[in-house]
Amino acid sequence: MRIDARGLTFEVRSGGPATGEPVLLLHGFPQHGGEFDDVLPALHAAGLRTYAPDQRGYSPDARPPEVADYRITECVADALALLDALEAPRVHLVGHDWGALVAWHLAAGHADRVRTLTAVSVPHPAAMAYALGTDPEQRDRSAYIGLFRQPGKAEDVLLADDATALRALLTGVGDADRVDRYAAPMREPGALTAALNWYRAMSPTDLAEVAPARVPTTFVWSDQDPAVGRTAAEACAAQVTGEYRLVELTGVSHWIPDEAPAALAEAILARVGTAR
Repeated sequence: MRIDARGLTFEVRSGGPATGEPVLLLHGFPQHGGEFDDVLPALHAAGLRTYAPDQRGYSPDARPPEVADYRITECVADALALLDALEAPRVHLVGHDWGALVAWHLAAGHADRVRTLTAVSVPHPAAMAYALGTDPEQRDRSAYIGLFRQPGKAEDVLLADDATALRALLTGVGDADRVDRYAAPMREPGALTAALNWYRAMSPTDLAEVAPARVPTTFVWSDQDPAVGRTAAEACAAQVTGEYRLVELTGVSHWIPDEAPAALAEAILARVGTAR
């Protein structure tokens, strides 16, 4: 389905019983809403209605040109506008990677719209800020962001030689066909720049000044994630005022929805079940 919101048009994957409790699933970089495809059948079987949009910059008709258009506040406003368009006053919220950051902001600043939160791979922004400030290992893990924030250079590096570096980044999502499923859309004109603009628009206040999440929350983290270490993962608990649990997956990389969909679905359903 396509949803018009805030002057943009978003591609949205929908499924499950029409009368089911709504679940909004937000993807990360450099993927799209299809990253949840292997998670959704279990949610639908449990009676949930799901919506997985291609977010700002990823939907071809939701690709504004300026870096400032990709501030996290704009991405959060998109999610709220999608909920309004879907006539969904409150949802169960799932976010992976950048989608998790949007979800944390929603759970902190718009708790009235969020029944439960399942954040995947990326912890609460203040937990990440704490880790960046105290843990040299986390600073090393996050060093790639410096490249991603460089206009032109990042695109050249990631897309050179048939997008070799971009494909290497996606190691862990599955076989070559699955890698291409995410890499191919990023090779369309303007697509990778729009996706990277999320990084370029980021400011320190997007991390350190986010309030605690005020809803029942699960954080799903994997111990083989090269981007997020244990310091950040364990600091997350202090940034949630609602009921909280950490689900740690062993031997799994950053790409949890692709690599461990059954475990993620189980964590989501367990969290949703606490609100029923």
